[in-house]
Amino acid sequence: MPFREVNSKMIEATVLPGQRLFSQRGAMLAYKGDVSFTPNVQGGQGGVMSMIGRRVANEATPLMTVEGSGTVFFGHGGHHIQVINLAGDTLYVEADRLLAFDGTLQQGTMFLGSQGGVMGMVHGQVTGQGLFTTTLKGHGAVAVMAHGGVIEVPISPQRPIHVDPQAYVAHHGDVRNKLSTALGWRDMVGRGSGEAFQLELSGSGAVYVQASEEKL
Repeated sequence: MPFREVNSKMIEATVLPGQRLFSQRGAMLAYKGDVSFTPNVQGGQGGVMSMIGRRVANEATPLMTVEGSGTVFFGHGGHHIQVINLAGDTLYVEADRLLAFDGTLQQGTMFLGSQGGVMGMVHGQVTGQGLFTTTLKGHGAVAVMAHGGVIEVPISPQRPIHVDPQAYVAHHGDVRNKLSTALGWRDMVGRGSGEAFQLELSGSGAVYVQASEEKL
């Protein structure tokens, strides 16, 4: 695994010859060794179409390619960082939450409506995240950012998980998402600040939830 959590807001990445990482531009805090940082104009492993998908969704997140031999420390905006390890599955995450990820992972974009139909599109509008989300697939590690820390909640076929859309960070596995109304739900928990919606995730996998409703 190339990432080690130094503390809740900083990670250390080991860069090896012949391998590469991708990170958000401006996320490098310090480094040692012979390491190069190159602006990436092709949207990571997903190529041009991945980049176009994010731009259509107004979600273009500039990346840089990290190569060489050494150690790099990453962090951004004082946000909490969670390292997620993928073992051949796909992670669905908003592009602006990506801090860094393995260059071995295949990057792409997915139209939310293809997972949740009309409700998937509504989810994008309600959360302000747009209609596209980023996908990372394969074997490797991903570092994502969140407010107030992150918990991983398992999803099983017998028990769907309901999440405040503003607290959703990412999910992986064979998971379906659906947005449903929850009349009085926000008022009951003291969050009557907008539309009363819940994001329901069902299937097999896990969802990552931040301890805040703040956007990055």
